[in-house]
Order: sequence, then structure tokens, then C-alpha cells
Amino acid sequence: MQVDYSWFKKPAVVPKLLAVAAGLIALPLTIRTERVAPPPPQPVKFSQPAPDPRTVRLTKFFTRLHCPVTPLASDFIRAADENHLDWRLLPSISIIESGGGKAYKNNNIFGWNNGDQLFPSVRAGIEEVAYRLGRGPLYRHRDSVAKLRLYNPNDGYVNMVLDVMNRISPVVNLKPASKAEPRA
Repeated sequence: MQVDYSWFKKPAVVPKLLAVAAGLIALPLTIRTERVAPPPPQPVKFSQPAPDPRTVRLTKFFTRLHCPVTPLASDFIRAADENHLDWRLLPSISIIESGGGKAYKNNNIFGWNNGDQLFPSVRAGIEEVAYRLGRGPLYRHRDSVAKLRLYNPNDGYVNMVLDVMNRISPVVNLKPASKAEPRA
């Protein structure tokens, strides 16, 4: 009997094809594809107006003196603008009368009505005193010095307030820089 070993000598074609097919199928599984991530979304930038230099200066002044009314600096500026007052007047009176909110009663940092006037809040006191000094019949047509003389007729009071006003800023018309207008 003769045994045929010819299949052993010749390489089998089928197993080679199976190996190639298996390799092609496995190839995509072994190759790691990396996706290119899209760039992160950029935050939308809104142009904010430049801060009012008066508020910046007043905040720095109050901060140097450790005044509790520092967070109300913009309220002082707004109240002065609405009532046509020098922007330094109200903060200066508050410094002289209460140390910028360090010692007061009845939410009255201005000593209005000898300190007996009750205000619902310090902010309400700022608005009320600004209104009275700017639009009240007793004060409305007077300059800052004349208003101060009526506010407190004691000798030296006007000079003390004016001194604080000049310490806040020697410049009265300190305004924010406006955008340049296009030229024709």
C-alpha cells in the first residue's frame, strides 16, 4: 500500500487565502484612526464700553481710605450726573460727615438734617441728597461753594469739603474717552 503525501509537500492555497482574508478583516480593527477634533468654540466677545474714569478714580480713593461705601462709587457718579452736580461733591461730603460710611446712623452718610434724617438705604440717601442739592429750590441755582455754605454754615466746612474734592481729583471734567467719529 502506498500512502500519498503529496498534499503535504505542496502548500495549500486555501489556508493562504484564509490567512490573507483574516488579515484584511482584522486590519481595520487594529489600525487606530484618530479624528481631528474641531477647534473649541470661541467665546463671543462683546465690546464693553470703557469704564468711566470718574468711577475708577473714586473707587481707588475710597479704597485707599478703607471706606465702606466703595462699592457705591458708580451710584455717586450716576446721582451727580442725574442732578447736575460736580461728581466729587457727594463723595466729599460723605468723607467729612461719616468717614465715607464708617460712622453714621439712619443710613445717612451725609449728616443730612444733622444726621437725624432716616433713609431706607445708603443708596436711597445718595439719591435723595443728590436730588435736593441739585434740584431742590434752596440749592438748585447755586454753584458747589454756595451749596456747601448753605449745607453747613460752620467756618472751615467749605474748605474741608473742597480739599477732599481736590484729593479725589483736581480735574472736574474727567470724562470717559468717546469713540472717534468717522471723518467725512
